Amino acid sequence: MNIRFTNARILTMTDGPVPVEGELWVRGDRVEYVGPARENDQEWDRQIDAQGNLILPGFKNAHTHSPMTFLRSYADDLPLHEWLQKQIFPMEAKLSGEDCYWQSRLAILEYLTSGITANFDMYYHTDDVARASVESGFRTVFCEGLNDFASSLETMEENYLKFNQYHPLISHKLGFHGEYTTSEKLLEGVAALAEKYHAPVYSHLLETEVESTGCVERHGLTPAVYLEKLGIYNYGGGGFHCVHMTEEDLDVFERRGLWAVTNPGSNTKLASGIAPISRMLERGIHLAIGTDGPASNNCLDFFREMFLVTGLQKLKNNDAASTDAWEVLKMACSGGALAMGLTDCDALTPGKQADLVMIDLHQPNMQPLNNITKNVVYSGSKQNVKMTMVAGKILYEDGVFHVGEDPEEIYRQVNLSIQAKK
Repeated sequence: MNIRFTNARILTMTDGPVPVEGELWVRGDRVEYVGPARENDQEWDRQIDAQGNLILPGFKNAHTHSPMTFLRSYADDLPLHEWLQKQIFPMEAKLSGEDCYWQSRLAILEYLTSGITANFDMYYHTDDVARASVESGFRTVFCEGLNDFASSLETMEENYLKFNQYHPLISHKLGFHGEYTTSEKLLEGVAALAEKYHAPVYSHLLETEVESTGCVERHGLTPAVYLEKLGIYNYGGGGFHCVHMTEEDLDVFERRGLWAVTNPGSNTKLASGIAPISRMLERGIHLAIGTDGPASNNCLDFFREMFLVTGLQKLKNNDAASTDAWEVLKMACSGGALAMGLTDCDALTPGKQADLVMIDLHQPNMQPLNNITKNVVYSGSKQNVKMTMVAGKILYEDGVFHVGEDPEEIYRQVNLSIQAKK
């Protein structure tokens, strides 16, 4: 569709934290024009008066396990490793591809209500999850979850080749679950694939203190240092969580240009700790934000994540000036896109993908308009998401979904699935 937004405030993410006032034109799946209002004689499928509301690049959820919606509120208030080993893994073993399809469709609905236009997903039954994304019109980048118990090097390579040619909304990155679940032999195979394709590699990394100390006991090195030594990061990549970072780990991230994807909601709920975001900002380390899965968060709400990123840093550092709201918004919109390899989704400029969210400023929590950027991060909520667009298609608008399926049917299918597994 060709859509013209008028009377808008637009954060392009390239012009600083002050919105541009004017128009944004979408032609097909791309941004055609951003700037002051101007006359034109083009034909439009829709002309939308934004009424002074804010348009910005959609949030990129840079670490997810979408099908885990079926475990939301199922096994809460437990330590991470007990939660994972005794509750999560046994239930996941019962999942079918069809289960993962419906569970992913549920997650996508929630992503859209939070202004999220893409996710970086690590899970099983990738074909079915990809089908859920494509049928919903949603953008997904897959990260392989290779470990000693699931997937294989052969499967990862097949998926890498397949899903990078599958559909414009789908792509794939090399990855593995974590150092503590993956043998050195397998990790050497991952490094070989990274070398073969000159590809970045991603994994859970330094999420807990136990993970870090365990790696030191096994290999005499902390996880990031150990993985670099194996050649995992020769072509970049990154880690999810990155809570228990030593100076040596930070050196690896800075040296290799790695992405640290922080997950403050999940890390808080599982008492994993607080990532050293302010320290990483000081060192110029690349940063993005993820919700993690709905079994550990349990909410796929990017406004909550953004607030926690900055709020926890202020608390950790005893410094109210720590981690400015603009830095957090850049992580949410642009950082996540670049971490996921979505280089045409990081800004709203001509030629970029039309992946955007409209924030309703005509709500009490957005007034007064002293500083719109800070309003979004510090007082924004899902109630402010008026519209979410992916690849030029409006998938959510004024509380209504346009994803090709009745939400009530999605809810019904997910509830049937979980009842059958108990």
